[in-house]
Amino acid sequence: MIIGTLFSCSKNAENDTENILVGNWTLIQMTGSIPNSETSGTEMDWQETYLLNADGTFLKSRDKDGTTIEVSGTYNFINNSNETLVELNFDSESAIIGSCNSNSKETMKLESETIFINTWNACDGPELKYEKTN
Repeated sequence: MIIGTLFSCSKNAENDTENILVGNWTLIQMTGSIPNSETSGTEMDWQETYLLNADGTFLKSRDKDGTTIEVSGTYNFINNSNETLVELNFDSESAIIGSCNSNSKETMKLESETIFINTWNACDGPELKYEKTN
């Protein structure tokens, strides 16, 4: 009975995280490695969204200079000490995938129920902050 309760609590925590993630996430801020290089809104180099679905799939869309590129894939959770990470596995390689070590995978850090941040800045990519919009 105790083991069943432990597994049930663990599964409930994962389901809560999944429910938090489902929805649209919009890029709200870019920060480069140069001091005072933060941009937001229309000042950013591109506009970008993720749509995370309850079935574990996602769609990433980037609009830059009037051209929209979309890529899709699946996502899962990684529990890393005190952080909740979301791993996005893309169905195909794309120029809009921001990663230090893969052309088909991104990792995001869930900061709160409404904010996640990419980990691309660990290797001199821009830090990209997304806000849940619904």
